[in-house]
Amino acid sequence: MAIETIETVEISNAVDESPAVSWAAVVAGAVAAAALTLVLLAFGAGMGFSSVSPWGNSGVSTSTFQISAGIYLIVVAMLASTIGGFIAGRLRTKWVGVHTHEVFFRDTAHGFLAWGLATVVGAAFLTAAASNIAGGASSALASAAGVSATQSAGFGGQVDHYVDALLRSNPTASPNTTDLRATRAEIARILTNGLRDGDVPAPDRTYMAQVVAVRTGLSQADADKRVSDVINQARTALENARKAAAKLSLWLTASLLIGAFAASLAATEGGYVRDNWNPGFAGR
Repeated sequence: MAIETIETVEISNAVDESPAVSWAAVVAGAVAAAALTLVLLAFGAGMGFSSVSPWGNSGVSTSTFQISAGIYLIVVAMLASTIGGFIAGRLRTKWVGVHTHEVFFRDTAHGFLAWGLATVVGAAFLTAAASNIAGGASSALASAAGVSATQSAGFGGQVDHYVDALLRSNPTASPNTTDLRATRAEIARILTNGLRDGDVPAPDRTYMAQVVAVRTGLSQADADKRVSDVINQARTALENARKAAAKLSLWLTASLLIGAFAASLAATEGGYVRDNWNPGFAGR
């Protein structure tokens, strides 16, 4: 009689129970990306101020400066996100017994999470620092001119400029003893309220023209023309500022999307190095 021997083979169903997300690696990559972004923004601010000239027909044009600033935002996002994503992938925990496709997905997610955290941190904490860096030169110039930094940075500084144009004295006019400070403040409020709503109402235009005629000695017709010209200049400046803000938003959106892609891709590379590194490793 033949005796059949049956061997029992135990199949291991062990599953890797390590967490799918290494938050320490994500935080490390995000901090690195945020810090590098601040450094590059500081460098770009310095280079940008040096390329802008206060003199006409010198330095770069406004359109060229806007395009250069947009491209630089994309470069900053690529560099900072790539380094942050690579760090997140390189420092994450090694997963044992996980399929290659799953590892690739997790590494991509680590890079994306690092980018997202760096973006949130940058929006919450680095905006003020970047604004101070970017506004340092203008604040210094404003202080030297005797103008407050708040007025120079906001719309109030522009209104003051237009008020100066309205109240520019006529050399042939007789001196006026009316309180100029109160008059300027009143006209500034009229311009601010009117331009905020799109245009200055007709009664306010008439009143301002009367004030300008009294202050400068111009005829009523010339005062009306000066008021209209200055209001048109102010509206044009506001429209240009709106268009510049819209373009900056588009450049910023593009830089954020490219940064997310760069961080995710770099994290997969960092994860590959993490899993396959050995003293004699020289590449794939």
